[in-house]
Amino acid sequence: MGRRALGRRFGWLWASYAVSAYGTGLGFGAFPLIAILVLHSGPTQVAALSAAGRAVGAVVAVPFGPWVEFRRKRPVMVAMDLVRFAALASVPAAFALGLLTFAQLLLVSVVAAAANIAFKAASGAYLKSLVAPADLLVANGRFESTTWTATVVGPPLGGAAIGLFGPVATVLADAVSHLLSALGIRAVGGREPRPARPARAGAARLRAGDLLEGWRHILAHRTLRPLFLNSIVVNGLIMASEPLLAVLLLGRLGFAPWQYGLVFAAPCVGGLVGSRLASRLVTRFGQREVLLVSGALRACWPVGLAFVQPGVPGMVLVIAVQLGLVTCCGVFNPVLATYRLDRTDPGRVSRTLSAWSVSSSAAIAAMTAAWGLLAAVAGARTAIAAAGVILLATPLLLPCRVKGRHGETSGNGGGAGTRDRDGDASPAAREASDRP
Repeated sequence: MGRRALGRRFGWLWASYAVSAYGTGLGFGAFPLIAILVLHSGPTQVAALSAAGRAVGAVVAVPFGPWVEFRRKRPVMVAMDLVRFAALASVPAAFALGLLTFAQLLLVSVVAAAANIAFKAASGAYLKSLVAPADLLVANGRFESTTWTATVVGPPLGGAAIGLFGPVATVLADAVSHLLSALGIRAVGGREPRPARPARAGAARLRAGDLLEGWRHILAHRTLRPLFLNSIVVNGLIMASEPLLAVLLLGRLGFAPWQYGLVFAAPCVGGLVGSRLASRLVTRFGQREVLLVSGALRACWPVGLAFVQPGVPGMVLVIAVQLGLVTCCGVFNPVLATYRLDRTDPGRVSRTLSAWSVSSSAAIAAMTAAWGLLAAVAGARTAIAAAGVILLATPLLLPCRVKGRHGETSGNGGGAGTRDRDGDASPAAREASDRP
């Protein structure tokens, strides 16, 4: 199943994704590093940088779902890649001129976050139209394995590049990767029909209603609703700890940038293994079992980060915790992504993906801000421990039952485009998950 050929056009899309993923891997943690090492920001400012960018970006992106829904998806993806290229490239340009400020980092974070949400909304719908229903899990598994491979290679190289070329080198590499991705997506080719627009009469009212259509669909679905709540809480708590962990490791514990990159890169081998195993596990044990077990297991690891110490013991602990976490995420993410695509009606894919992404970004922003305040009061280590303890309760948010094809309780993955009878007449959505 994992070696199945998906065609030349998917090959170009996958290659474009890979270029962008490797650029993101090189730029892992770049903004917190710049804030800490160049602008000498404290934990509250670093947390605010992560939170404000996501929060404002999510608000800006709210209209993007309906906007993307009724447009050709490939031009939207190209445009969003170009927007991200321009925004990110402004950081090394300002640094070279001695004009870089914390406010610019915030602005670039907002623009990149909004463009990322629009890109996800378009790419999920485009993938569904490009790949046969039976191949969706294979395609999502390949994207997931590419992400983790890039994360294995990118951060150590990024840390070395920062040491050799300065703190903004990886931001420039990330910017160029989006430019190359845009060129690759253009090379996909093929004709893409223009989606049907609403009738002209009452169009303004329909467009206003479309802003809430994605949330309405998710929350009305008995299986998607708990998966959605679990996803945004888990991702929010994991991401809220990330800037605090950067402050703890790079500041108080004295980790070098290359060590910081290494302790997050090496465990991503587990994500690669998990994503390659996902389709086999679903075939053997069923979609329901894989979703619930991997979803529960990914919450068990982050509490261990509260006990990290300086030097080699601390590096070993972070690597062990991250290895367990990303292996579970490597299994869970493509199965969840495929399940959401299985439940997606083509006429509402982009709105649902946009709603999911906006909610996830807003939750991460809110939790990051809250944990930044907690760290300012009680310390970064205490805040990281609190996030880990709360995560232990998140499996309670997972659904008791997962519906499969034609609405039966699933033991195997269903095909995309099938009708769902679990609280909604039309199937639900997929989003490229926010990576922890």
